[in-house]
Amino acid sequence: MKIRLVRTLLAFSALGAGCGGGAMEGPVAVRPGAPGGTGSAVTASDLAALRPVHTDADVHFMHMMIPHHAQALEITALAASRAAGDAVRQMALRMEISQRDEIAWIERWLRTRGEPLPEAHHAGMMPMPGMLTPEEMDILGAARGEDFDRIFLESMIRHHLGAVSMVQQLFATSGAGQDSEVFQFANDVETDQMIEIDRMGALLQTGAGR
Repeated sequence: MKIRLVRTLLAFSALGAGCGGGAMEGPVAVRPGAPGGTGSAVTASDLAALRPVHTDADVHFMHMMIPHHAQALEITALAASRAAGDAVRQMALRMEISQRDEIAWIERWLRTRGEPLPEAHHAGMMPMPGMLTPEEMDILGAARGEDFDRIFLESMIRHHLGAVSMVQQLFATSGAGQDSEVFQFANDVETDQMIEIDRMGALLQTGAGR
């Protein structure tokens, strides 16, 4: 309800600013009152206070997504010299581009909000959902041809499902995901990765992309 009110008030604010030709002073919108009651004026400062702000849970989510995406880049980098199928190599390239762009976006989001960037991922760091262990990375790196394609696809499906579970955990946390940019980013991550999971599953069924 609060978010809906903010969007309504922001719309009124933008309309008023456009009509006035400059910054408005005093009330810029009206907050609806209770049934049968009267509304109350809302000023620009009130609007600023009503805008959803990011939470510690949002920052934690962003901090976790960077190393999660970073491992995906390590995995996709192996495909060019090891994959047997062009479809696997092309999928790995698309993932590399999208996840590299998302890491850059997350880092900008953190900086603009005065939040620190996460420390570099290290062996002692708590594993995140779907991430491969060092031993599993070694197995993938040693594989070639059709074996690589199969292990790559199976590993990335698990990796993507882990990212989806992180998004779901974010949205299940009270107060988290209310910042409009956080909501849009997390929703895009879930949607895009579910689409790629379906594509990778189809490749497995047709012989790992051959």
